[in-house]
Amino acid sequence: MFLVKPFLLSTVLLLAAFTSNTFAALPSYVNGQPLPSLAPMIEKTRPAVVNIATRGSVDVQNHPLLNDPLFRRFFKGFENMPQRKEVKSLGSGVIIDADAGYIVTNHHVIDGADEIAITLHDGQQLEATIVGSDPEADVAILKVEHDKLKLTHIPFADSSELRVGDFAVAIGNPFGLGQTVTSGIISALGRTGLGIEGYEDFIQTDASINPGNSGGALVNLRGELIGINTAILASGGTGNVGIGFAIPINMVRELTSQLIEYGEVRRGMLGVIMQNLTPELARAFGLDMHQGVVISQVVEDSAASKAGLEAGDVISDINGVPVKSASAMRNMVGLMRVGARMDITVLRDGDKKKLVAYIEDEIEQSIPGEKLNPKLAGAIIESHDEGGNSFLVVASVSRGSAAWNGRLRKGDLILSVNRAPVKTLSDLRKMVKMSDKQILFNVQRGQTALFILIQ
Repeated sequence: MFLVKPFLLSTVLLLAAFTSNTFAALPSYVNGQPLPSLAPMIEKTRPAVVNIATRGSVDVQNHPLLNDPLFRRFFKGFENMPQRKEVKSLGSGVIIDADAGYIVTNHHVIDGADEIAITLHDGQQLEATIVGSDPEADVAILKVEHDKLKLTHIPFADSSELRVGDFAVAIGNPFGLGQTVTSGIISALGRTGLGIEGYEDFIQTDASINPGNSGGALVNLRGELIGINTAILASGGTGNVGIGFAIPINMVRELTSQLIEYGEVRRGMLGVIMQNLTPELARAFGLDMHQGVVISQVVEDSAASKAGLEAGDVISDINGVPVKSASAMRNMVGLMRVGARMDITVLRDGDKKKLVAYIEDEIEQSIPGEKLNPKLAGAIIESHDEGGNSFLVVASVSRGSAAWNGRLRKGDLILSVNRAPVKTLSDLRKMVKMSDKQILFNVQRGQTALFILIQ
């Protein structure tokens, strides 16, 4: 029999009665003011955050023994092993235009997806299609046809006004549990150099972000969207340690407008090679500056050279915004459309100069095959120009990749795609995009020309 000493029992009963009476007596208002709660804001915001489930397939890399005729002779049946396997993933998204049915999420959430299912806050499911995607910044736009179904979107904040210490709330679908809300503060701003994406300018927060939160909303206490949750810093990459990263909404806004308009982000080029202004360089240039960017080289006949930029110029600000690092400047340029004006302030030989540059088309020299079509993943295709003649060459192919299994090889000179001559990467992109289920290459390999059908 389990016995409780009388004085202990009386203490337990007293505490239980005190606790019960205390909570029962908690007022709804204190000094005429309601108790603080995030519930009203979250109730308005949550319907605009959706769960995303994707289904796709990836190539299965064959074991090298399967290429050995002797092995296949004695171990029949292995050659019929599936060449692709099904993959599923879960993530989050945010409705940014309720009328048009546009949803923003991360590129990595929907990358390689054949089917995309959206689950709304109330449990209703819709099919989504990809409007456009940008792997470099990890942003994608989806669209749902919602007929008479009323959707809710989240208004945008101005992420340039964020300060370290501001409260932040993350809403998403961690671990596929369903919609979950966590809160914290803005821990840091302008995080770059993490190697997560090509273009980085992250908001760092300690609001709990976990796998599945990707593509979800980071909002302020007014229920305005300040960022799209993207990544976490964790031991092993599987759990939260209080360091999460979100793409600022100002960056997302610029990217999504291009994705909706073009289906891709059309980045321009300034035409400079740059480096951070270090204390040693600042002393060498005789400058009393701690941050900035030094131009080490200007590309001939580029937007920079036309604007009058020179090697040795120190850039202090662009369009009135201070430039603190080379990565920050790269982000600025990368988010500007072709033709956009840049008002640049430079320091040259102790004098301040105002220059104007107009962003020009980026000259594309090579493209990864997966950017053209998943069937070409693993190949790098380069554009060359000799004596005024343009041509395309397969620069490399990863062994066992989709392109390798399709029989593309390093050094192949691409003559045509689907029987249409191709000479530039633009030609190639156009013809591959027009392909449905198969791509017919005509290539020259050494002294031989052959057709390669990739299905």
